[in-house]
Amino acid sequence: MQTRAICLKSRPVGMPKEDDFEVISVDLPEPADGEIQVANVCMSVDPYMRGRMVDRKSYVAPFQIGEVLSGGSIGKVVKSNHTDFTEGDYVSSSHGWREAYTANTDGIEKLGSIVAEPSLYLGTIGMPGMTAYVGLLEVGALKDNETVFVSGAAGAVGSIVGQIAKLKGCRVLGSAGSAEKVAWLTDELGFDYAFNYNDGDILSQLREGAPDGLDVYFDNVGAEHLQSAIMHMRPFGRIPLCGAIAQYNDTEPRPGPNNLTMAIGLGLTLRGFIVNHFNHLAGQFRTDMEGWVTGGQIKPKETIYQGIEQAPNAFIGLFTGANMGKMIVNL
Repeated sequence: MQTRAICLKSRPVGMPKEDDFEVISVDLPEPADGEIQVANVCMSVDPYMRGRMVDRKSYVAPFQIGEVLSGGSIGKVVKSNHTDFTEGDYVSSSHGWREAYTANTDGIEKLGSIVAEPSLYLGTIGMPGMTAYVGLLEVGALKDNETVFVSGAAGAVGSIVGQIAKLKGCRVLGSAGSAEKVAWLTDELGFDYAFNYNDGDILSQLREGAPDGLDVYFDNVGAEHLQSAIMHMRPFGRIPLCGAIAQYNDTEPRPGPNNLTMAIGLGLTLRGFIVNHFNHLAGQFRTDMEGWVTGGQIKPKETIYQGIEQAPNAFIGLFTGANMGKMIVNL
């Protein structure tokens, strides 16, 4: 028996192209002792995957040419040869980019009782939501009633950062790449101020939205956003460094912020992190986020592509502004 999957056909140079990926057929064996067979319901594409398409050492191994890609997925067990898993169980795994798989249960989480759509466990109640949660509350050490700026605010992580900050009574600013996204941030999510970074100088727009400066800048973008935020931080401000999507497709090194010396006098904290640094908070996060979602305090948003063959286009769309909220591929 076979199933369809996506492999990396060639390493992207600059912006990824559809031709860099290939749909292939792979074997789907029967589960041996201790294994399960899962039909994926949906899969995730995320910006960090771009770094794995480069053959270099990083915190996670690079993808290999011709091998099936991996990433977050939610599936249902269809066959089980493991005492802890039964048919119909929802599971979360890193066996994305494929319609189905047979594997041992290492790294596979049985979700148990789920209170929302399965896809939300890839986004708001999944890795991006937890990234927002730990990045803002732990790395950013958020205090009630502070002023928070998040870049990439209409994305999977940024939109949750802003909503958590609002729950904590903060003044929240966000940047996005279109008027539609800006309107969504203010009209639907309750951001106090949002702006289109294409409309003019970022620093000037920050000064308009937060005349007294920023306590926390949650950085998803890097480059000019980071430089501008440093210029507008209040003393002892914190900057969680989550991502730098503006730079992921650069073919030449980009100059870094030239104002880092301001961090000395202002006593700023700039701290990089990845979500796996905080796995000990996973249970607390899920309890809190499930409660916020079911209570209507957090409003999830998804952009959905249909079918495994659309996964490359969904991934490329992350870098062209095609998504509002979490980008999902339904399988």
